[in-house]
Amino acid sequence: MRKVLTALSLVFICFLPQSCSKETEEKEPVAEEPIYVDRVDIQSEVLEDKIRGGLLSQIIGNLNGLPHEFKYIDEPGAVENYTPSLAEGARTDDDTDIEWVYIVEMQRSGEVFIPAERISQIWKEHINRKIWCANVYARQLMNLGLDPPLTGRIALNPWSIFNISGQFICESFGLIAPAMPQSAAMLGLNYTHVTIDGEPAQATQLFTSMIATAFIESDLEKIIEAGLDAIDPESEIYSIVTQVRSWCKENPDWRVTRAKIKDKYSRYGGEPARDGNGYELNTSSTVAALIYGGGDLAETLRIAFNFGWDADNNAATAATIIGVIKGLKWIKAQGWAIKDIYRNETRDSMPEDETITSFGDRLVDIAGRVILQYGGEEVSSGAGKIFRIHVQRPVNVEPLPEPLDRLEELREQLLPEVESGLSGSSQERARAAYLALCLGEAERLRLERSSEWKQALRALRNYPELLKLVFEAPEHSGEKITARAKAEGLKKPK
Repeated sequence: MRKVLTALSLVFICFLPQSCSKETEEKEPVAEEPIYVDRVDIQSEVLEDKIRGGLLSQIIGNLNGLPHEFKYIDEPGAVENYTPSLAEGARTDDDTDIEWVYIVEMQRSGEVFIPAERISQIWKEHINRKIWCANVYARQLMNLGLDPPLTGRIALNPWSIFNISGQFICESFGLIAPAMPQSAAMLGLNYTHVTIDGEPAQATQLFTSMIATAFIESDLEKIIEAGLDAIDPESEIYSIVTQVRSWCKENPDWRVTRAKIKDKYSRYGGEPARDGNGYELNTSSTVAALIYGGGDLAETLRIAFNFGWDADNNAATAATIIGVIKGLKWIKAQGWAIKDIYRNETRDSMPEDETITSFGDRLVDIAGRVILQYGGEEVSSGAGKIFRIHVQRPVNVEPLPEPLDRLEELREQLLPEVESGLSGSSQERARAAYLALCLGEAERLRLERSSEWKQALRALRNYPELLKLVFEAPEHSGEKITARAKAEGLKKPK
């Protein structure tokens, strides 16, 4: 469908085709190469404005949302008046600073897809505190010598089956792939698979594709459609988005929809460790905030705060989409108190003089590289420099794995390492012991290789932070690893 926009931002645009009847569609195959549907010319200053608007809005949503994080569980919040503000500037928080670490490395190395071993290295160098849930578990697995995506596999990381990390570490990858939702999704997955898999990986594809589409479309319904096109139609994420859209349409009062979301998707009593940190409630809240916010940034954030649960993350994701549509110039024109600081309080050996502007500079630079990498051009015209982008159709680049835990695949891949690791170095023995517990091989090894198995368990005890996490794993997804550890005589470190 060809559509000419009146905004000066676009010279011309062809929008992405929508799905008319998803119920009759067959599952899309994985796209090995992006599917291009047309071309769009965007003035470089407008592209930059949209990237910076998305970043600033993400930061505002994150930091303004923190006072509301996990505050509203049974009942919604009651925020009536809200004005976006960063009067003291911004600071690092895990909703933006893990992406920041990746972006800095991308710019330094020139690689947009950082290899797995290097990802582990930069986590060890920079990401050692102020991380939780699937992220801290993955970080401890790296100490064992495991690299992504193993650190995010469900059989090895009990948080990864539900954790919201698939959402809150994805926004930057939509910002650096404007009008290229497939590239945005692939980039996002390269980094969110560090800590998650399964349904949360569908959330990555949903939101990166929506952000990428917002560069060329301002209609929120069409942006959500693009997001749906990017996820597995058999996934629960697909069902959640479809259901929430229906509730929002039926109920003008957001509180009614919030109650319906709570009743249907609060499966573990609303506990923050599972429900509050899971994809079900938070995907629902993010989509609902976008719909009820109606394209108004402040109102979108207010609604996201009031929906509750992991409110800062939901506000940040929703705000990124609106920020791309509105752009930085529009945000500045609102007169909100925003100080240009991005204070590093969390990430070791990272810049101490970063600003929101310099963070944005990095995104703009990398976006230019991504555009060129995927067949785009940078050209000059009478109106100034233009980026000619090959527009991609949003498709599901990674369907749900079957089964979700990929157990047989992991057994085939890792059992030889377990067998050889039992007679290896201390780290190799510890890794072999941990993997054997996860793969259900502990009892066999205790019987067949008793002496080496005992040594491996002793080596694993040298990783008390990981063992602590094993014994604190979420009950519904970590009960197997916890029970197996107890059966082998392991105990939670004091």
